[in-house]
Amino acid sequence: MTDFFNQLLPLLLLIGKILLVVVPLLICVAMLTLVERKVIAAMQLRKGPNVVGFWGLLQPFADGLKLLFKETILPSEASKIVFIAAPMLTFSLAMLGWAVIPIAPDFVIADINVGILYLFAISSLGVYGIIMAGWASNSKYAFLGAIRSSAQMVSYEVSIGFVIVTVMLMSGSLNLGDIVRAQGGGIQHWNAFGILFPMFVVFFISALAETNRHPFDLPEAEAELVAGYNVEYSAMSFALFFLGEYANMILMSGMATILFLGGWQPPLDVAPFTLVPGAAWFIAKVLACLFVFIWARATLPRYRYDQLMRLGWKVFLPLSLLWVVLVAGYVVYAKAG
Repeated sequence: MTDFFNQLLPLLLLIGKILLVVVPLLICVAMLTLVERKVIAAMQLRKGPNVVGFWGLLQPFADGLKLLFKETILPSEASKIVFIAAPMLTFSLAMLGWAVIPIAPDFVIADINVGILYLFAISSLGVYGIIMAGWASNSKYAFLGAIRSSAQMVSYEVSIGFVIVTVMLMSGSLNLGDIVRAQGGGIQHWNAFGILFPMFVVFFISALAETNRHPFDLPEAEAELVAGYNVEYSAMSFALFFLGEYANMILMSGMATILFLGGWQPPLDVAPFTLVPGAAWFIAKVLACLFVFIWARATLPRYRYDQLMRLGWKVFLPLSLLWVVLVAGYVVYAKAG
């Protein structure tokens, strides 16, 4: 019996760590919808949601309950299995990325040596959920929205890939924990404030396009596509797409924090900054990135599609390629010397 318990203990610890990450993350995804509405309302001199619960704090749960009791409509000509699987895939991938994110020095679900490649692969797979939704809906508006979204996401994934290469060259490792530790010693050692500053800007703007956020929310352009790839979805299947977008925002903010903002490292390597737990610094940096996501939505006008593609292919791709060469030269000659 003792041997069986000893064999079961590692599995129970792993399940505990997963729940410790996923449950707060699901709550954060729900509350992020409220935070976005509150922040945009403040920027537009409005109150925002303030009726359900104190200061409107129960509004996300009321919205979720409403969607839960709505009827799920399956279009008669839709490919039903793919139609149902698409939102589940989109939301699940946003959760899976957190398996390798080191939230604190001694807390990560899976500390694998190729964590940066795992993250890139997971973020790249997100396009399949959108393509599946557009194709399975058997609607020309949904299909056009899916094609537009997939072209946009693939375009900016190329730039993100080269940005990740520059971070890998600077840290000399594919392990996300090693990348964070390479940025220790204060804010002056963070990748975002050194030679990789242009890549931080490229990464963040590409993250906006990757998550279909404003000003790159062209797949959801109501005027010409009637809400895009998810136009045929309703109730909880629509909610999963909606929550998947916000979960991807949190994941991309976590990636930006790990790759460029020092992860759990404090901004100054002196007391009282070093007395604050690493997880608190990580969460604060993710929240700061999320605020910029929301700020961009409240401020910037939507791009035209040709402007979007021109920015990705004619500006970001050549710039990121050039920076890979420059960083490689810097590592070989300056850093090594």
